[in-house]
Amino acid sequence: MNILLIGSGGREHALAWAIANSPLTDKLFAAPGNPGIAEEAEVVRLDPADHGAVVDFCKNMEIDLVVVGPEAPLVEGVVDDLAVAGIKAFGPGKAASRLEGSKGFTKDLCARAKIPTAAYRRFSDAASAREYARAQGAPIVVKADGLAAGKGVTVAATLDEALQAIDECFSGEFGAAGAEVVVEECLSGEEASFFVICDGETALPLTTAQDHKRAFDGDEGPNTGGMGAYSPAPIMTEALVDRTMREIIEPTVRTMAADGMPFKGILYAGLMITDEGPKLIEYNIRFGDPECQVMMMRLKDDIVTLILGAVDGTLDKMSARWHSDVALTVVMATQGYPGSYEKGSEIKGLEEAGQSEGVKIFHAGTRREGERILADGGRVLNVTAIGKTVGEARDRAYAAIEKIDWPEGFCRSDIGWRAIQREKQN
Repeated sequence: MNILLIGSGGREHALAWAIANSPLTDKLFAAPGNPGIAEEAEVVRLDPADHGAVVDFCKNMEIDLVVVGPEAPLVEGVVDDLAVAGIKAFGPGKAASRLEGSKGFTKDLCARAKIPTAAYRRFSDAASAREYARAQGAPIVVKADGLAAGKGVTVAATLDEALQAIDECFSGEFGAAGAEVVVEECLSGEEASFFVICDGETALPLTTAQDHKRAFDGDEGPNTGGMGAYSPAPIMTEALVDRTMREIIEPTVRTMAADGMPFKGILYAGLMITDEGPKLIEYNIRFGDPECQVMMMRLKDDIVTLILGAVDGTLDKMSARWHSDVALTVVMATQGYPGSYEKGSEIKGLEEAGQSEGVKIFHAGTRREGERILADGGRVLNVTAIGKTVGEARDRAYAAIEKIDWPEGFCRSDIGWRAIQREKQN
């Protein structure tokens, strides 16, 4: 098959690596790609936001399947436009993409389908949102309704923080994403990520992961797109997975189908494991980043076969198998992230680091300039390792990081700390 992968981050590098290793892949293209993806695919100059250009490229290059990595093209309807042109694409259509594109849409669906989640209210003006926050008190959560690159959520420990977050949303801090705001109850417990692949009717469980949203050690600092992850998540027992499928995933898939917008693609549930059981924090409509990196390291089965099952509606005949080993990834980011940061600093030592046992380095925000690799974003590298335990995977990842020469970068030093505590207790 000729396959086009859309995206340029660490998630897409991990997908490119997995797709390139599929026996079903004849030729893999990627747009816009990055230097790491270029090692797995032919990178093409193509703007994913220009759906007409994407369709034309697919026709000219006889593309059999398009895999869409990031959420923005999905929310903008690229899968619908490809379908009209008769081109197979993996991911939900524009209507179903509202599960991530609008937090308010998802909360309303949860209310109708009786899916356990935090109590909430939706607001289109700051005054009403502020009044509600004052009435509820802190801690409380403020979310920009739309896509904000993982940064539109504030878990406010104080009322002043909540009021400031509301004002930031309505003042344009997150652009159109903040035109509406969801203010919700602050759930307590341990977070986990749960992934399923859907074909509109069947939801096939994949695996679990746990990520680290805060920028600094000890889960301190601002929220980010993710500073590291590991898979599987020990907190997600078989009983909890079954309950999540029954109480959260399956009602969602049924409701979406009944509403005429069947969900096809990756459904990623961000969960809070509370004393009452799993509750949905939010949905994403694609692989997580950096969760995808650890998932691809553990996947036994062929990713392209699973993707085709979702596109063709045959997941009821499939299963997904995983290596028992643990995978862990550490995000290396540019100093200043998730705030302002400088681009263009040189990264050295990647070849040596990538030769470490059990290690794969996925590029996120990099660019090539001659023989040099330069930082070109906030989250720049995903140093990913596999091991028999979380501790072993962590040690391998951080040993590889020691070989990377990049003074302008930083990373958390405690990725996997919850799971490692559990390993020590056992």
